[in-house]
Amino acid sequence: MAELATIARPYAEALYQACTDAQGAGADLSGATAWVDELAAIAANPELLQLADNPKVSPAQVFDVMTGVARAPLPEQGRNFLRTVIDNGRLQALPEIATQFRALVNARNGTTDAVVYSAYPIDAQALAELSGALEHRFGRKLNLSVQLDESLIGGVRVVAGDEVLDTSVQARLQHMKAALTA
Repeated sequence: MAELATIARPYAEALYQACTDAQGAGADLSGATAWVDELAAIAANPELLQLADNPKVSPAQVFDVMTGVARAPLPEQGRNFLRTVIDNGRLQALPEIATQFRALVNARNGTTDAVVYSAYPIDAQALAELSGALEHRFGRKLNLSVQLDESLIGGVRVVAGDEVLDTSVQARLQHMKAALTA
C-alpha cells in the first residue's frame, strides 16, 4: 500500500486549490483549516475506521455519522470534500490530508505551527509575550498551541516544525546529569 503522505498529497492540494479559488487569492483559510482539522480528528477514531471498513455500511452512512459527530455544520465545500474522501476509501488518510493542507496554508501565510509544552497553564498575556520572543527567535510568525506536560517540572519546550527549543528544568537536569557522569 502506498504511503499515507503520497495518498494524501493530491487531496490536500486539490482542497487547497478549491478553497483559494472559492475565497480568492487573499482570503483567510482559517475556517477551512478548522473544519478540516475537526474532520481529521473524527477520522482518527479507530471505531469509526472500523465502521467505515465494514462492507455492510454504505459510504452515505459513514458520511452521516461523521457529519453528525461534527460540532458545527460543514459548509457545502466541506461536505463535498468529505464525500469524495469517503467514496474513494481514503478515510484513514484524512489526518495526513489535514496536516498537508495546514502546511500549504502556512506556507502561503508565511507562518509555522508551533507547540509550546509547559508544566503549568500559560495565561493569555504571558502567551502573547512568549509568542513575540519565539517569533523573534525563530524568525517567522508562529501559530502557537499550548499543551501541558508536567514532566518538564518548569520552563517550556517549543517544537516548531523540525526545530526544538527546550528551556525546561527537565532538560537542564538531563544536561547536568550528562556532565556529571561524563
